[in-house]
Amino acid sequence: MSETLRPLQPIENLHITGYEELPPPDEVKQALPLRGRALETVLEGHRAVKATLDREESRLIVIVGPCSIHNPEEALEYARRLKKLADELAEDLLILMRVYFEKPRTSVGWEGLIYDPYLDGSHRIDHGIRIGRKLMLDIAEVGLPIAIEALDLISPQYLQDLVSWTAIGARTTESPTHRKLASGISSAIGFKNNVDGELMVAINAIRSASANHSFISVTGEGKVAVFRTEGNPHCHVILRGGKSPNYDAESVAACEAALAKAGHQPNVMIDCSHGNSRKDWRKQLEVLKAVSQQIQDGSQSIIGVMLESNLNEGNQPIPDDPEDIRPGVSITDPCVGWEMTEIALRELAAAVGPALKARGTR
Repeated sequence: MSETLRPLQPIENLHITGYEELPPPDEVKQALPLRGRALETVLEGHRAVKATLDREESRLIVIVGPCSIHNPEEALEYARRLKKLADELAEDLLILMRVYFEKPRTSVGWEGLIYDPYLDGSHRIDHGIRIGRKLMLDIAEVGLPIAIEALDLISPQYLQDLVSWTAIGARTTESPTHRKLASGISSAIGFKNNVDGELMVAINAIRSASANHSFISVTGEGKVAVFRTEGNPHCHVILRGGKSPNYDAESVAACEAALAKAGHQPNVMIDCSHGNSRKDWRKQLEVLKAVSQQIQDGSQSIIGVMLESNLNEGNQPIPDDPEDIRPGVSITDPCVGWEMTEIALRELAAAVGPALKARGTR
């Protein structure tokens, strides 16, 4: 039930209509604990991603899955299919499932499973956190490591223990608070260039997140506290395009040079969607092939790719009645369908496998 805030001063909470208390993070984690196979999946995901960034392994990281999750049952079906493919291609590709619950918005719109799990504007965030955590546990039990985007500054306290790789998005890479958050997150972090395509924003973010910081958040008990960090040593750039694509060899070389000049490891991931596909989901596969060719031609810096994929291709608006949503189709950005995803990743593994092995390790 929503409570009404009673301001201590007449200038307080002028635009707040009410609030609901959330359970503290520890309470949610105790109800939905990480253990057994799920824990092993997260730990191995952490190890493998960081080993790739440290050049101790030569597989290509692949972040693949729906633009955003809106149906847990369909997401779990996708995870089961992806796990089989991940096992098949494990020699060459390190596949993580994209499990995004928070949708950044340029203006307004559905904000993601955590914020509005029933897609009806009720914003039952208390339910969304539990639904999201349960789904992440189920996916980890399947054996797939999980990738998310960190958007909210509090939700990581509820979910981050289940995550093996984290993105900071194009709209938040420039945010000082997200850089501080990234400095304390346990997983590896990818920073996207901003929506205009500016690269130095991401490189400056890496510099910041690699340093020690102090920031305000909540403890597992739900108490407000100051957290102090030592910096995150596993940060990298994600080229996602902007006003024009930036997945070409010239853009990748410029990113390598900028990272080296800043004293950072030249680790580059390519987002095949967004600005690089000019928001045409079909062109994601063209981008993937072009990136594959760069690796075959000897690129040493490309360590991963991202692909927006779902059970079925395209996207759809949210209908007035959520029961009318077409199964397996994104309600946010359009995605490649499963059949095309399967073909594309098999072709990718076959094409880049020899080149990746030739890179060697330290």
